[in-house]
Amino acid sequence: MAKHQKIIIAIDGFAATGKSSIAKRLSNSLNYIHIDSGSMYRAATLFALRLDSKNKLNPKKIIQSLSEIKIEFKTIKEKQLIFLNNENVSYEIRKPYVTNQVSKLAKIPELRSYLVKKQKEFGKNKGIIMDGRDIGTIVFPEAECKFFLVANVEVRAKRRYFEQQSKDNKETYEKVLKSLIKRDKLDTDRISSPLMKAKGALKIDVSDLTLDEVYDKMLSYIKKKLNKH
Repeated sequence: MAKHQKIIIAIDGFAATGKSSIAKRLSNSLNYIHIDSGSMYRAATLFALRLDSKNKLNPKKIIQSLSEIKIEFKTIKEKQLIFLNNENVSYEIRKPYVTNQVSKLAKIPELRSYLVKKQKEFGKNKGIIMDGRDIGTIVFPEAECKFFLVANVEVRAKRRYFEQQSKDNKETYEKVLKSLIKRDKLDTDRISSPLMKAKGALKIDVSDLTLDEVYDKMLSYIKKKLNKH
């Protein structure tokens, strides 16, 4: 792989389709940098919630405070961690009280513009895999390799439920399902950068596929793209 020219790989898709897990694995195989754009929105959401003593989102206050949001990725002991204003928030941003507010925050155009600018900076030297909801459409429309992952919402809810159980987040399956349905609607209906398949993206329905099968399918497709560069 090292002989090939570096490219940008964009992975978009619905929540709980395994985007980040696959992206991490692919980045290790290709020796590429992985950026989880969703974790950036989560970190920004945590910042926004902390602006209010009652953990409420105040769009006006958030817009006024954008310059105070400093997000960094650091690899420590082979684990990629995300830092918000020098604080490791990798665990905190996965808690339900943050997760359930991310799509609301993502609707704020000024916040999206601010984060998209930061995300574009990561891709200056290529050799990057970024996953999210508008990577192939807005952040890197020129990406040489694009994917769009979809899956049945019940399948995604089960995956998210078991994932949360392993991390001691004790939300019920029904609550997780309801939250995903609501998030899907917010993601696809928002005016600013709605979730959609990017032009030229390979659509993969992961409902009946294991992570290994999705990984193999995507890696094979990436290798074909690399052979053209």
